[in-house]
Amino acid sequence: MVLPLAGCKGTLSTLDPAGPAAREIATLWWVLLIGATLIFILVTMCLVMGFRKPKTCRETDTQDVRVWIFGLGLGFPLTVLAALLAYGLVIGEALLPHQEPDLVQVSAEARQWEWRFGYADASERVTTDVLHLPAGRPVDVAITSTDVIHSFWVPRLAGKLDAVPGHVNTIRIEAYEPGRYQGLSSEYSGEGYREHRFVVIAHEPEAWERFLAGETP
Repeated sequence: MVLPLAGCKGTLSTLDPAGPAAREIATLWWVLLIGATLIFILVTMCLVMGFRKPKTCRETDTQDVRVWIFGLGLGFPLTVLAALLAYGLVIGEALLPHQEPDLVQVSAEARQWEWRFGYADASERVTTDVLHLPAGRPVDVAITSTDVIHSFWVPRLAGKLDAVPGHVNTIRIEAYEPGRYQGLSSEYSGEGYREHRFVVIAHEPEAWERFLAGETP
């Protein structure tokens, strides 16, 4: 169990969330895992029962088999899958960038092989491969690309979203605490994409104001 559990922590772990969006995604992952495990166990039980050789064939035995095969073997998985689908739709709606007060807007422009970030509250500030944001506040990142398709992903803060040339996609991220978080491009975009990474720095309120004022963080 040590090797599988090692993926639950780390700078790029989706199971070690540091923000509300990442927390919802991690919760969805655990719910899907539990639901899939229950379905697997039940279907395996039905399969084993189907291969059992009955001592005598009675009408009640046939009815019991039908209950297991059709009622539990089909009805239960379909019910669980429908519930998981509904839950996934609810989570997806919650992750959409709805309009909120005190919202920070940032632009992210991808290219081979760097990320450039601009800030609506400080139009002259542009950073390369380092995204600055305030901790404890929602941030909308408008993502695009200048060449090929890339993918913006900060596993501990939010899900991933493609950077498409000539199109802008928006993702909302938020960090609970000040700190440094690793981001990367998770889309194959040519030789060298493995090193196409960036850093997210979440600032305390005072440090964020100093950054917007042009001071070096």
